[in-house]
Amino acid sequence: MTDHEPSPDAESYLLRLYVAGETPKSLAAIRNLRALCATHLAGKFSIEVIDLRVNPQLAAADQILAIPTVVRHLPSPLKKVIGDLSDTERVLVGLDLRPGIRS
Repeated sequence: MTDHEPSPDAESYLLRLYVAGETPKSLAAIRNLRALCATHLAGKFSIEVIDLRVNPQLAAADQILAIPTVVRHLPSPLKKVIGDLSDTERVLVGLDLRPGIRS
C-alpha cells in the first residue's frame, strides 16, 4: 500500500513502514506516520506500508529486526526509527525529516 505521491519539483521522501498485521501498535504507527508526514512533509512524501505477515521476505532487504520500523530510503542516507512513532520529535530527528535542516 502506498500513500501520496510527492510533487515532482520538491525534495521527495520515500518512507517504508514495516508492520505485522493490524495490531494496535501497527495501526498507531501507520496513523502517526501519516499525520507526521502531512504536517511536516506536505506534498513531499511517499509512504509504503509493508505487512511482514503477508511478505516476511521483505524484512531482509532493510535488515528489519523489530516492528513497527520506519525506514527513510530517500533522500540518502538510509535512516530508521523503531516503535509506534508517537514521539514526533524523536521521529523527525531520527529520520532527519526537517526540510532545509538536513545533517
